[in-house]
Amino acid sequence: MAQLLLRGELLGEIEGVLFDKDGTLSHSEPRLITQGTSRIHAACQCYADITAGSDQRDSAAETKLRELLHRAYGLSDQGVSPDGLLAVASREHNLLGTATVFSLMGLSWPRALLLAERTFAEAVNNEVGLAKLDKPMQSSPLLPAARTFLDQLRDAGVTCAVISNDTRAGIQAFLRSHDLDGHIAGIWSAEDLPSKPNPEAVQGLCKILGLNPRQCALIGDADSDLLMARQAGVSHSLGYVAGWQQDPDLTEHEHLITHWNELNVTGRSNCS
Repeated sequence: MAQLLLRGELLGEIEGVLFDKDGTLSHSEPRLITQGTSRIHAACQCYADITAGSDQRDSAAETKLRELLHRAYGLSDQGVSPDGLLAVASREHNLLGTATVFSLMGLSWPRALLLAERTFAEAVNNEVGLAKLDKPMQSSPLLPAARTFLDQLRDAGVTCAVISNDTRAGIQAFLRSHDLDGHIAGIWSAEDLPSKPNPEAVQGLCKILGLNPRQCALIGDADSDLLMARQAGVSHSLGYVAGWQQDPDLTEHEHLITHWNELNVTGRSNCS
């Protein structure tokens, strides 16, 4: 079985590693800033459309809506909050968060939910339109030295998987764009139930891959990932803190990683 080392110190033997995607393998912050900004712009336009001619329509209301959405998404001049809604949560939870903001603006919940759905659709249309004018939308880059570690794991016969709140299509597109299909044996997305951070998500993914959670490591950038790993019985929960402009404030980790080159794997697993 392969041995996992952190800064030259042996952590233990492993047969599998489960990776979060955004902010762990993927430098996703620029894309998320664009996505969040596009949603806020679309939300303000949608809100203006439905409140035209009413008492709810004024510049102060739009300013309040923008401020609430920035706070809800975790967007600021410092970038994306690593533990905020935009960085950590699924599309569904982001949509519900947007609807909640609309309800705080005085809309009924049914109307707020419909407006959130319209906002997300308009934001996607805006992003596609800008991409056609500028250049095709590209996948987020890998974080430095992530490929080197993935190559080591593959060469050592360690089974690797991605567990993310992104869609399955989004995860697959990321893997294809970086030629990682041969490195990653399994995916657990927001569409798989239960989705993370339910520990049964980890157990379900391990079961599909024939892995024992106690012989695995999980690497993520959020406390919800790391607590999920511990609750699922994963032996090594490693917090990665170099994927964002602001360092994640982690407390549930066993160890912290500040660069992918701090991890190494030696030996060859007897598992296929």
